[in-house]
Amino acid sequence: MSAHPVATVAGTPIPETEVDAREARLRSGRLAAALPASGTSEGRQLRRWLTQLIVTERVVAAEAAARGLTGEGAPPEAELLPDVTARLEIGSVAAAALADPRSRALFADVTAAIQVSDNEVADYHARNPLRFAAPSPGRHGWRVPAVEGPPLEQVRPVVTEHLRAAARRQAFRVWLDERRVELVQLAPGYEHPGDPRQPDNVHRH
Repeated sequence: MSAHPVATVAGTPIPETEVDAREARLRSGRLAAALPASGTSEGRQLRRWLTQLIVTERVVAAEAAARGLTGEGAPPEAELLPDVTARLEIGSVAAAALADPRSRALFADVTAAIQVSDNEVADYHARNPLRFAAPSPGRHGWRVPAVEGPPLEQVRPVVTEHLRAAARRQAFRVWLDERRVELVQLAPGYEHPGDPRQPDNVHRH
């Protein structure tokens, strides 16, 4: 193991040993069998992903400290990431970082002003009239999908919150990407997993 830096965050180096330790914890955990073998292309991509997570955690910690935020009063993780779709929207690294209450407090602070307009709510409901329709009683006690959508005013609050939550995830992801661009320098071999310039970012069929 080496102390060679894999990245710097605001000029502070992150040693390779930190990635080594994070990978070792994964490989000794319950998901070890699902992980790619060390030294393979996929194994190197895992280390790049872990590097992204580590630098993201550092960026979040620095920004939270600068804003005087702690994890106290942070929204629960299930509120910000209620399902798989939400995790896909925000990206795997940001989703993993939101396990930390400080990160969720930062999310709440960064996205507090995000709102959606009445027109956006009406347009969404017009395109998806059954999205929030309650199932109807069926035969033998079963519930069946609704065939007619509820009026907008009946579901306006839930549609508004649905759209606002998605808009907040997008806003936080964009903000986080911008902060990483400003603060993070990655060492060769530890580029973003999706960087087309690194040799392991290839599609195999």
